[in-house]
Amino acid sequence: MQHDEEMIAAAIRGDRLALQKLLKSEKEKLYRMAYTYVKNEDEALEIFQQTVLQAIESVHQLKNPAYFSTWLTRICINKALTALKKNKKLVVMDKVEEQVLEMDSSADIAQQLDVANALGLLPEKYKTALMLRYYQDFSVKQIAEVMNCAEGSVKTLIHRGLALLKKNLKGVYADERQRDFN
Repeated sequence: MQHDEEMIAAAIRGDRLALQKLLKSEKEKLYRMAYTYVKNEDEALEIFQQTVLQAIESVHQLKNPAYFSTWLTRICINKALTALKKNKKLVVMDKVEEQVLEMDSSADIAQQLDVANALGLLPEKYKTALMLRYYQDFSVKQIAEVMNCAEGSVKTLIHRGLALLKKNLKGVYADERQRDFN
């Protein structure tokens, strides 16, 4: 989401009202990102709150107002990954149906569930790159900023992530075709 750079600059200078408006406009995106990682409403809300708290405490350190949204997304992803490592548990795909329905109501629900499940099985670096690209519509440059890596690395992560996703999904649909044939 594009924000008014003057409002971001005001927030960086300490204008709490400007920061509040900016955070309010980003809240849905941040919550969705957190939920995509932890698959639990309470944990996603906790991650969102931690993200907001860190943003409030460190907004003065943001050097370029143009990267406000990217900066917030990076904080959210880092908080989500920290929560996953802390819990050391397998993320179960619960309530995926709600998330999938929000994605695209015109697409086949079964296929969306398969994609969501396959995405959840990918290593974090591929999952993050693909989610930012296809769910958040970030550019390669923005993803590079969030993931703190080169644009070429992002392209590789997206390419390899899609290949793994395709491989995982190919098995699901090949098995289905086999069953239908018999």
